[in-house]
Amino acid sequence: SDKFTESMYVLANEPSVALYRLQEHVRRSLPELVQHKTDMQSWEEQSQGAIYTVEYACSAVKSMTNSSMYFKNIDSLLRQAISMKEQISNSQGRRLIMNDSSKKTYLYKAC
Repeated sequence: SDKFTESMYVLANEPSVALYRLQEHVRRSLPELVQHKTDMQSWEEQSQGAIYTVEYACSAVKSMTNSSMYFKNIDSLLRQAISMKEQISNSQGRRLIMNDSSKKTYLYKAC
């Protein structure tokens, strides 16, 4: 009868002991799990920011490679403008002056 009572006591308390142990485990490990979760969320935010930055940089590089024809056109227009400026400078530098004696002399003006 004593063994029966002890067996009943153990069987009756076994679920309570298991739940107590489970609660104890959760209470010990929960703060660490929360910290890990917070760290993971922070890393995820940082990763998303880095991914956005890389994607933006890639699109900028692609648009730059697509704009090479525009740069070539600008280069050509600049070369034409420089050539025209030199022609204008040269034509303004030489002035034909007629003397009283009808001799043609060129006067070069320093720019």
